[in-house]
Amino acid sequence: MEPITVVGMIAAFCTTSAFIPQVVQILRTGNVDGISLQMYSIFTLGVALWLGYGVFLQKAPIIISNSITLALAVSVLGLTLTKRRQNRKHALQLVADNTDVAVVSAANEELAAAA
Repeated sequence: MEPITVVGMIAAFCTTSAFIPQVVQILRTGNVDGISLQMYSIFTLGVALWLGYGVFLQKAPIIISNSITLALAVSVLGLTLTKRRQNRKHALQLVADNTDVAVVSAANEELAAAA
């Protein structure tokens, strides 16, 4: 194996595995506040294009590394969208619950004042 091939394999491993901590952190904490959907969307498109490029050239290192990276990037996107949707629903439920409490409280005050 040529030295430049080894360098390429190490580079592919580093850039691909760099996404694993982000996926693990999201799964552990559920916190996606710092995730940029725009960045991950553009990045995911770029990785998909690299994968297509590797397939066209029939270069296994490009195909393998970008397949794994694409799966990880799509995971981050999917988890982020799912968590944000859940957070939004939870926030709307809290607003609805607080509104109900406020309406009931105001009605009770009106009844007490009228009595």
